[in-house]
Amino acid sequence: MSVPGWPVAFRGSLAVAAGLVTWDRLRGPRYRRLFPDVYVPAVPQAPDLALRSRAAYRLVEGCGVLSGWSAAEILGASCGPRDAPAEVTVPGRDRRTHPGLRVRRDALHPGEIIGVDDLRTTTPLRTAFDLGRSGDLVEAVVAVDALAHRFVFNPDLLLNFAVRYPRARGVRRLCEVLAHADRRAMSPMETRLRLLLVLAGLPRPVAQHPVQDPLTRTAVWLDLAYPDRRIGIEYEGGHHTRPETVLRDAGRYTGLVDRGWRIYRYTKYEILGERDLILAQISRALDA
Repeated sequence: MSVPGWPVAFRGSLAVAAGLVTWDRLRGPRYRRLFPDVYVPAVPQAPDLALRSRAAYRLVEGCGVLSGWSAAEILGASCGPRDAPAEVTVPGRDRRTHPGLRVRRDALHPGEIIGVDDLRTTTPLRTAFDLGRSGDLVEAVVAVDALAHRFVFNPDLLLNFAVRYPRARGVRRLCEVLAHADRRAMSPMETRLRLLLVLAGLPRPVAQHPVQDPLTRTAVWLDLAYPDRRIGIEYEGGHHTRPETVLRDAGRYTGLVDRGWRIYRYTKYEILGERDLILAQISRALDA
């Protein structure tokens, strides 16, 4: 007897029936119960969104699918906030609720569901439609950007869902989200940095702007740029701390400065905690 999700996230009753584990062991220190009858191996760190999403799917398997932040995570377009709950969509009659789980009660067209490994999720477009009309404006744009970039679609395609579901909750705000969306964004933090500038009233920067070097016949792609002012803005994620990347970036930025560019580099700490500093620095650069 095979047990779906074993041993990552599985139904305890099925695992016991298959002889893979006993109830005493499930209740012991080796396993952790995330949802009713759904268990995962116990580890020192808290379960991440991917694991919590797999557990949530086992809870609704057969009558629901992963959606929202969970669907984006499983689809390879991770973009949820650090505290994002696992999300599922179930038929309107289902009323189950559990801590750490967001339940969307909605009907889905068969064409809006796909299989990923042994899971079922909403399609990239339907996932973007759901996330683009709920929650905070910035996080909604982050989600649309991430999915549109990962699956290479024009965000305006989401308007087709607005026509199909004109009474869906939050559908009226979708146009505002799409006005800010840009599928060229390479990461959620890059989108947050762009929106920080735009929502403060600064001009919209160009995403992924190429700066060409005719001598070496190469190009450097800036995360954000004001090309007419030769201002480049970069988000420096964790991969920029690797020794080989640090060495590459040194020459990269020296070359840009040599060609007259002013480069501003920010990490998650400034984007999340020192927004006024960023706005002041970029405003001064634009005014110079």
